[in-house]
Amino acid sequence: MAKLSRFLKIYTGAIILVFILVFLQSLSQLYLPTLMAKIVDIGIVQGDTNYILRIGFFMLIIAAGGVISTIAASFLSAKIGSGFGKNVREQVFSRVESFTLHEFDKIGTASLITRSTNDITQVERVLMLILRIMISAPMMGIGGIIMAVSKDLKLSLIIVIVIPIISIVIIYIAKKGMPLFKAIQIKLDKLNLVSREGLTGIRVIRAFNRINHEQRRFDEANTDLTNTAIKINQIMAAVMPIMMLIMNFATIAIIWFGGIRIDDGSMQVGDMMAFIQYIMLIMFSLIMVSMMFVMVPRASASAVRINEVLDTIPEINDSQQPKNPTTQRGFIEFKKVTFSYHGAEKPALSNISFSARPGEMTAIIGGTGSGKSTLISLIPRFYDISSGKILIEGVNVHEIPQKSLRAKIGLVPQKSVLFTGTISENIRFGKDDASDNEVLHAAKTAQAIEFISKMPDGFASVIAQGGNNLSGGQKQRLAIARALVRKPDIYIFDDSFSALDFKTDAKLRQMLKEETKNSTVLIVAQRISTIMDADQIIVLDQGEIVGIGKHKDLLNTCEVYREIVSSQLSEEELA
Repeated sequence: MAKLSRFLKIYTGAIILVFILVFLQSLSQLYLPTLMAKIVDIGIVQGDTNYILRIGFFMLIIAAGGVISTIAASFLSAKIGSGFGKNVREQVFSRVESFTLHEFDKIGTASLITRSTNDITQVERVLMLILRIMISAPMMGIGGIIMAVSKDLKLSLIIVIVIPIISIVIIYIAKKGMPLFKAIQIKLDKLNLVSREGLTGIRVIRAFNRINHEQRRFDEANTDLTNTAIKINQIMAAVMPIMMLIMNFATIAIIWFGGIRIDDGSMQVGDMMAFIQYIMLIMFSLIMVSMMFVMVPRASASAVRINEVLDTIPEINDSQQPKNPTTQRGFIEFKKVTFSYHGAEKPALSNISFSARPGEMTAIIGGTGSGKSTLISLIPRFYDISSGKILIEGVNVHEIPQKSLRAKIGLVPQKSVLFTGTISENIRFGKDDASDNEVLHAAKTAQAIEFISKMPDGFASVIAQGGNNLSGGQKQRLAIARALVRKPDIYIFDDSFSALDFKTDAKLRQMLKEETKNSTVLIVAQRISTIMDADQIIVLDQGEIVGIGKHKDLLNTCEVYREIVSSQLSEEELA
């Protein structure tokens, strides 16, 4: 939790004020039993009503001050805790947004969600507890011992016996609970993962009649988490009864031995009553400490997980001496590029060299797993290459700031990802300040205007989470419109026409020619009909380029390309 303390610097003044308020509250609790003893031993015994009223009024003032301090301390600690949680969530989200795809894969999306929510909540709760207990528990414990000893030294030997017993109980419970608290967060990750997969993949689950299988998976993860939580709660549930048992036995001992000392004339009744209250304060402070021992281990485990996210340094960072391209608008050049995924036995791409020019369409084709999507992921620096160079407008992508680099690119990913909101908002995701005319033009070019106009609210129609209320082709067309509205220097279409019918595909490609005539266009496609007219076709096989050229040239020179074409076109079409 130490590393997270840097987020508390802005609350330094408020934290000091909380400590002062808690200090005043503790003082009032320590002083009240002494005043009560005076009322009993002097006011009641001597029958002095004025003394009782005077001391009683003074007790009311002290108690009121204690109440005000408690309320104010609770309010401020809640504000600090909530503000701390807000700041940490912002930092975690910001750091996650800067992660490369490798870091996402390494930690896992389900785990990142748990760390951003449940883990931060655990630390937030403990922070509020610490702010209240860090001052009050030691002060009441130590102050209670001092005041109890001042009342009767011999009777204070009971404290010497009780405190070690309570300490042993607290240490034992903490030792038992720590491993379970670490385990429960990991099991919460697993439950989150299973739940997320079950909800996002519900169509596939139902289509293959795997509902019972998924229910068993969920039950296993849920039962595992529940059993661990039960073990923790059983251990924690034992804290209060044990403490109360020890406290009651201590009270019996005080009354027993205190009665003997009162009978001997060595102690007064009021002092014994005050002594009992001081013992209660000592016990209460130890109970609060035990609560910290219960909650801090879980928060500590959560803090470690949060720090793992905050301490993860993204592999892809901007250059210390950035350059912004100013010439050769949209020109892309690969020079002997090799790329390997982490832990892979061999490179996903090897010795890739080609150039893509503005005003031209470069198509990339190949079999499944040949590295097509990997290749285009290197242009926006989703991954960094192992060797070679990628130049954008004559400048190495490593030297271009990521924000500037990606501002030049209009990407339509293989999986069309849409966000909750209106159709207009999703298209404007490509350009925040796009006018209504620009949005309309992009939708027309992407052949999306037809189905948008049929929707009840047109561009104001709401898209469900993930675009579940749209067909695959509709989602693809909106994703294309989102890229078009940006008017970038480079267009990247990663198999973005696969869900379109041939008629819509043909219309869209015709419109794109005019729209992208001054930009560099890269298309990853499986359909030969989509790329036949490309200015340049790159054929990939097992991560290597096995052919570059136009359609007719590749039919004669590239065996891999000829096989792909013959699998899709008839002999007449080939001729």
